Amino acid sequence: MTTRLYIVRHGQSEWNLHNKMQGIQDIDLTPTGLKQAELLASRLKNEKIDCIYSSDLKRAYITAQIIAKELGLEVHKVSELREMSFGIWEGLTAEEINELYKEIYTLWKTNPIKANIEKGETLEEVQKRMLKKTWEIVKENDGKNILIVSHGTSIKALILGLLGIELSFYPKFRLDNASLNIIDVKEDGKTVLVLFNDACHLGREEK
Repeated sequence: MTTRLYIVRHGQSEWNLHNKMQGIQDIDLTPTGLKQAELLASRLKNEKIDCIYSSDLKRAYITAQIIAKELGLEVHKVSELREMSFGIWEGLTAEEINELYKEIYTLWKTNPIKANIEKGETLEEVQKRMLKKTWEIVKENDGKNILIVSHGTSIKALILGLLGIELSFYPKFRLDNASLNIIDVKEDGKTVLVLFNDACHLGREEK
Protein backbone atom coordinates (compact mmCIF):
# COMPACT_ATOMS: atom_id res chain seq x y z
CA MET A 1 0.00 0.00 0.00
CA THR A 2 1.30 3.44 -0.96
CA THR A 3 1.88 6.11 1.68
CA ARG A 4 1.47 9.63 0.33
CA LEU A 5 3.41 12.56 1.76
CA TYR A 6 1.95 16.03 1.31
CA ILE A 7 4.82 18.35 2.20
CA VAL A 8 4.08 22.06 2.45
CA ARG A 9 6.05 25.17 3.27
CA HIS A 10 4.53 27.67 5.69
CA GLY A 11 2.85 30.86 4.51
CA GLN A 12 4.67 34.18 4.18
CA SER A 13 6.21 35.39 7.44
CA GLU A 14 7.20 38.87 8.58
CA TRP A 15 10.85 38.08 7.89
CA ASN A 16 10.10 36.55 4.50
CA LEU A 17 8.56 39.90 3.64
CA HIS A 18 11.72 41.75 4.67
CA ASN A 19 14.12 39.17 3.21
CA LYS A 20 15.63 38.32 6.60
CA MET A 21 17.23 35.00 7.42
CA GLN A 22 14.88 33.26 9.85
CA GLY A 23 16.34 29.90 10.75
CA ILE A 24 15.02 28.79 14.14
CA GLN A 25 13.77 32.26 15.14
CA ASP A 26 10.03 32.17 15.89
CA ILE A 27 8.47 34.65 13.47
CA ASP A 28 4.77 35.40 12.89
CA LEU A 29 2.91 35.04 9.62
CA THR A 30 1.89 38.18 7.73
CA PRO A 31 -1.77 38.77 6.79
CA THR A 32 -0.78 37.49 3.35
CA GLY A 33 0.72 34.39 4.95
CA LEU A 34 -2.49 33.71 6.85
CA LYS A 35 -4.48 34.05 3.62
CA GLN A 36 -2.06 31.71 1.86
CA ALA A 37 -2.61 29.12 4.57
CA GLU A 38 -6.39 29.41 4.13
CA LEU A 39 -6.09 28.95 0.36
CA LEU A 40 -3.82 25.95 0.90
CA ALA A 41 -6.34 24.49 3.35
CA SER A 42 -9.08 24.82 0.73
CA ARG A 43 -6.80 23.08 -1.78
CA LEU A 44 -6.22 20.16 0.59
CA LYS A 45 -9.74 19.63 1.92
CA ASN A 46 -10.59 17.00 -0.71
CA GLU A 47 -7.29 15.12 -0.47
CA LYS A 48 -8.36 12.77 2.37
CA ILE A 49 -5.47 13.72 4.65
CA ASP A 50 -5.24 11.32 7.61
CA CYS A 51 -2.78 13.13 9.88
CA ILE A 52 -0.82 16.37 10.17
CA TYR A 53 2.70 16.88 11.49
CA SER A 54 4.30 20.31 11.83
CA SER A 55 7.44 22.08 12.88
CA ASP A 56 7.03 23.66 16.31
CA LEU A 57 7.99 27.11 14.99
CA LYS A 58 4.83 29.20 14.84
CA ARG A 59 5.02 30.24 11.18
CA ALA A 60 4.70 26.55 10.30
CA TYR A 61 2.50 25.54 13.23
CA ILE A 62 -0.07 28.28 12.58
CA THR A 63 -0.12 27.31 8.90
CA ALA A 64 -0.75 23.72 10.00
CA GLN A 65 -3.49 24.76 12.44
CA ILE A 66 -5.36 26.66 9.74
CA ILE A 67 -5.23 23.59 7.51
CA ALA A 68 -6.16 21.29 10.39
CA LYS A 69 -9.26 23.37 11.21
CA GLU A 70 -10.46 23.00 7.62
CA LEU A 71 -9.81 19.26 7.63
CA GLY A 72 -11.09 18.53 11.15
CA LEU A 73 -7.76 17.11 12.32
CA GLU A 74 -5.25 17.79 15.10
CA VAL A 75 -1.66 18.89 14.58
CA HIS A 76 1.27 16.88 15.92
CA LYS A 77 4.00 19.38 16.81
CA VAL A 78 7.49 18.03 16.04
CA SER A 79 10.72 19.93 16.78
CA GLU A 80 12.72 17.79 14.33
CA LEU A 81 10.77 19.39 11.46
CA ARG A 82 12.17 22.84 12.25
CA GLU A 83 14.02 25.03 9.79
CA MET A 84 17.78 24.83 9.51
CA SER A 85 19.59 26.82 12.18
CA PHE A 86 21.47 29.61 10.40
CA GLY A 87 23.42 30.65 13.50
CA ILE A 88 24.90 34.14 13.37
CA TRP A 89 23.08 34.92 10.12
CA GLU A 90 19.62 34.87 11.69
CA GLY A 91 17.91 38.25 11.72
CA LEU A 92 20.13 39.64 8.96
CA THR A 93 18.99 40.45 5.44
CA ALA A 94 20.59 38.76 2.44
CA GLU A 95 22.39 42.01 1.67
CA GLU A 96 23.79 42.24 5.21
CA ILE A 97 24.93 38.62 5.16
CA ASN A 98 26.64 39.15 1.82
CA GLU A 99 28.40 42.23 3.16
CA LEU A 100 29.50 40.76 6.49
CA TYR A 101 30.16 37.13 5.51
CA LYS A 102 30.71 37.33 1.76
CA GLU A 103 32.97 34.30 1.36
CA ILE A 104 30.80 31.83 3.29
CA TYR A 105 27.60 33.31 1.82
CA THR A 106 28.91 32.83 -1.71
CA LEU A 107 29.74 29.23 -0.77
CA TRP A 108 26.22 28.76 0.62
CA LYS A 109 24.74 30.00 -2.65
CA THR A 110 26.95 27.90 -4.91
CA ASN A 111 28.00 24.80 -2.92
CA PRO A 112 25.93 24.78 0.30
CA ILE A 113 27.05 21.35 1.54
CA LYS A 114 30.52 22.88 2.08
CA ALA A 115 29.20 25.88 4.03
CA ASN A 116 29.69 25.87 7.80
CA ILE A 117 27.82 28.80 9.31
CA GLU A 118 29.01 29.84 12.76
CA LYS A 119 26.66 28.57 15.51
CA GLY A 120 24.41 26.99 12.87
CA GLU A 121 23.68 23.59 11.40
CA THR A 122 25.11 22.13 8.22
CA LEU A 123 22.80 21.20 5.37
CA GLU A 124 23.73 17.53 5.86
CA GLU A 125 22.71 17.69 9.53
CA VAL A 126 19.36 19.17 8.55
CA GLN A 127 18.77 16.47 5.96
CA LYS A 128 19.64 13.68 8.41
CA ARG A 129 17.20 14.85 11.09
CA MET A 130 14.44 15.54 8.55
CA LEU A 131 14.83 12.13 6.93
CA LYS A 132 15.02 10.29 10.25
CA LYS A 133 11.83 11.87 11.57
CA THR A 134 9.95 11.59 8.28
CA TRP A 135 10.70 7.87 7.95
CA GLU A 136 9.51 7.40 11.54
CA ILE A 137 6.27 9.20 10.66
CA VAL A 138 5.84 7.06 7.53
CA LYS A 139 6.38 3.87 9.54
CA GLU A 140 3.78 4.96 12.11
CA ASN A 141 1.25 5.84 9.39
CA ASP A 142 1.77 3.16 6.76
CA GLY A 143 -0.64 3.47 3.85
CA LYS A 144 -2.02 6.82 4.98
CA ASN A 145 -2.02 10.34 3.53
CA ILE A 146 0.34 12.39 5.69
CA LEU A 147 0.67 16.17 5.73
CA ILE A 148 3.99 17.64 6.85
CA VAL A 149 4.31 21.41 7.36
CA SER A 150 7.86 22.70 7.52
CA HIS A 151 10.30 25.26 6.07
CA GLY A 152 12.05 26.02 2.81
CA THR A 153 15.57 24.76 3.45
CA SER A 154 14.47 21.78 5.50
CA ILE A 155 11.89 20.69 2.93
CA LYS A 156 14.30 20.95 0.01
CA ALA A 157 16.88 18.89 1.91
CA LEU A 158 14.20 16.35 2.80
CA ILE A 159 12.87 15.98 -0.74
CA LEU A 160 16.36 15.56 -2.19
CA GLY A 161 17.05 12.89 0.42
CA LEU A 162 13.79 11.05 -0.19
CA LEU A 163 14.46 10.97 -3.92
CA GLY A 164 18.11 9.98 -3.61
CA ILE A 165 19.33 13.20 -5.25
CA GLU A 166 22.67 14.59 -4.09
CA LEU A 167 22.57 17.67 -1.86
CA SER A 168 24.82 19.46 -4.36
CA PHE A 169 21.65 20.01 -6.43
CA TYR A 170 20.08 22.04 -3.59
CA PRO A 171 20.65 25.47 -5.25
CA LYS A 172 18.79 24.32 -8.37
CA PHE A 173 15.45 23.89 -6.57
CA ARG A 174 13.06 26.70 -5.59
CA LEU A 175 10.34 26.41 -2.97
CA ASP A 176 7.71 29.12 -2.55
CA ASN A 177 5.68 30.02 0.54
CA ALA A 178 2.58 27.83 0.98
CA SER A 179 3.62 25.60 -1.92
CA LEU A 180 2.54 21.96 -2.13
CA ASN A 181 4.81 18.99 -2.79
CA ILE A 182 3.67 15.37 -3.02
CA ILE A 183 5.82 12.25 -2.75
CA ASP A 184 4.51 8.70 -2.84
CA VAL A 185 6.29 6.04 -0.79
CA LYS A 186 5.68 2.59 -2.28
CA GLU A 187 5.43 -0.66 -0.31
CA ASP A 188 9.04 -1.48 -1.19
CA GLY A 189 10.22 1.89 0.16
CA LYS A 190 10.83 3.40 -3.27
CA THR A 191 9.77 7.01 -3.66
CA VAL A 192 8.11 8.86 -6.53
CA LEU A 193 7.84 12.64 -6.90
CA VAL A 194 4.26 13.46 -7.86
CA LEU A 195 4.23 17.25 -7.44
CA PHE A 196 6.82 19.93 -6.65
CA ASN A 197 6.47 23.60 -5.62
CA ASP A 198 2.86 23.85 -6.77
CA ALA A 199 1.32 27.16 -5.73
CA CYS A 200 -1.55 27.40 -8.25
CA HIS A 201 -4.02 27.53 -5.34
CA LEU A 202 -2.62 30.94 -4.34
CA GLY A 203 -3.48 32.69 -7.59
CA ARG A 204 -1.22 35.16 -9.34
CA GLU A 205 -1.68 37.93 -6.76
CA GLU A 206 -0.86 35.83 -3.68
CA LYS A 207 2.55 34.49 -4.71
